[in-house]
Amino acid sequence: MSDLRRVVTGAPWEEAFGYSRAVELPNGLVLVAGCTSIVDGEIAGGDPYEQTVNAFNVAFTALGQLGLGRDDVVRTRMYVTHARDVEEVGRAHKELFDAVRPAATMIIVSGFVDPSLVVEVEVEAFRREAAQ
Repeated sequence: MSDLRRVVTGAPWEEAFGYSRAVELPNGLVLVAGCTSIVDGEIAGGDPYEQTVNAFNVAFTALGQLGLGRDDVVRTRMYVTHARDVEEVGRAHKELFDAVRPAATMIIVSGFVDPSLVVEVEVEAFRREAAQ
């Protein structure tokens, strides 16, 4: 499908596992792959709140490469490894998206590739002009 736009950030897992950080469909829907708080090969932020903010910032950077931003987000998914972290992850989400109010899901999972990670996020955005 050559009419898709793809964002590749150079993260090592993108190449190793064969995926794009984000893909925009012709209808304006943008899917952002799972993002963690790994920045320049290191985990940025130790607590769940910081990791959540950093993970969403990775997603915002990918959206920015497509000319979109936080206000274009229509859905988020948050995967957390511990129920005890739900409040902090939710607090970060509220601070980032309170004015946007995307549909959101939070799921507790058994773990991630790196056990130091406590949250991973996915974002879906929509380019309004494409739908017109």
